[in-house]
Amino acid sequence: MAAMLALGTLPIWPARALAADKTPRWTRIAAAWRDPKESDPYFAGILLADWQTKSLSIDSAVKLPTRPHGICIEPDGHLLIVGVRPGTWLMRCDAQGNVVGQHSMQAENTRLNGHALLSADGSKVFTSETELETGRGVIGVRERDTLKKIASWDSWGIDPHQLAFDAQGRLMIANGGVPRDARDAKYDLHRMDSTLVRLDASSGQKLGLWRLPDPRLSMRHLALAQRPDGSELLGLALQAEHGSEAARAAAPVFALLANDQLQIPSTDNDGIGLSGDIVPALQGGFVLSCSKANQALLWQAAAAKKLSKAIEFKETYALAAWPGPDRGNGVLAATAYGLVRWHPSAPGQFLAWPKPMALDNHWVVHSEG
Repeated sequence: MAAMLALGTLPIWPARALAADKTPRWTRIAAAWRDPKESDPYFAGILLADWQTKSLSIDSAVKLPTRPHGICIEPDGHLLIVGVRPGTWLMRCDAQGNVVGQHSMQAENTRLNGHALLSADGSKVFTSETELETGRGVIGVRERDTLKKIASWDSWGIDPHQLAFDAQGRLMIANGGVPRDARDAKYDLHRMDSTLVRLDASSGQKLGLWRLPDPRLSMRHLALAQRPDGSELLGLALQAEHGSEAARAAAPVFALLANDQLQIPSTDNDGIGLSGDIVPALQGGFVLSCSKANQALLWQAAAAKKLSKAIEFKETYALAAWPGPDRGNGVLAATAYGLVRWHPSAPGQFLAWPKPMALDNHWVVHSEG
C-alpha cells in the first residue's frame, strides 16, 4: 500500500469537524471493467466502497459481449450499459448482476457511440449513434422498456458522443467531429468539425450550435454544474487531434458554455492534450481527468483562468460526482491502483481495487447510505 500511495497525491484539506451522521458509511458505484490484459473479457456491475472499513469490493457483476463505455442508472436502480467500438449492443441488468434486457444493433443502419441518456419522464432512452453508410451523426430515440428505436434525429455533426440535459430540459450533444471509417479508425482529420448542439428534447428541433475556433479540438464529454446563485454552466472535456505532438501538448483541455457563449477560459492544460471525463464539483466548478498525464484538474469560476491539480495518481480516468458531507460536490476517481476520493470537506481516501482490474472510462454513483 505504501508503494502505491507514493505514486499518487491525495488532496489535503484544512481540518474541519465532520459530523459522523453527515458522512456516508458506504457508496455503491456502477462501473465496467476487465482484468489487466486487453484481451480479457469485460464485466459491468456494482462496486461497494465501505468508507468505515476502507475497503472496496465487487458487489455484483455480469459478463459483457464486448467493450462497454457509458452507464446510466435507471429509476428502478437498473444499469443500462452501452457498447462501443463496435457499438453493437445495449444491455440492462439489475443491481444484483442479473441481465434483464438486451438489444442488438445488427438489424439497424447505425452503431452506438458509447453514451445514452434517459428522458426526463423515464419513458425513452436517447443514444448517440453514427450512420454506417454516410458517417452522419444521429440521436436514436428509443422506448425505454424494449430499447426499440422509435425515431432518429440529426445530431447536427459527426461522431456524436456524450449527451446531457440542461436546466431547461433541453438536450445537449457533444459532437466529437472526428471522421472514422468502418473499422473505427480516424482519417482525414483536416476535415474535423466538432460541434456542441442543443436540441428540443421533445421534437429534436435544433435550438443552438457552437464551434470552437480551433477545429482540431474534439468536444466529446460534457457536464452541467449549478452555481450557488442558481445559474448554470456547461463544461466540456477536450481531446486534441493536431498533427504534431507539440501542438497537442499546447492544446487546452477544457471549454465552457456560459450565457450561451462557448469559450476556452484557461490555457492551463495537462501537457498532452487529452481529457477523458468531466464531472461537476465544488458548487459550480468542474473536475476533469487527464489519464495520460496521471492527474485530475479542477476549474472554479472564482479563478477562471486557472486549472489546479485536484488529484495526482497514475492513470486517473473515470470520474463520478460524489455529493459527500454537506452536499459539497466531491469526486470519486478511478486510477490504476484503485479508487481515490476527493472532497472539499472530507478527508481524501484511497481504496485499492479488490483484485487486479482495469476500469473502463466512466462510472457513476448508484446509491449510498
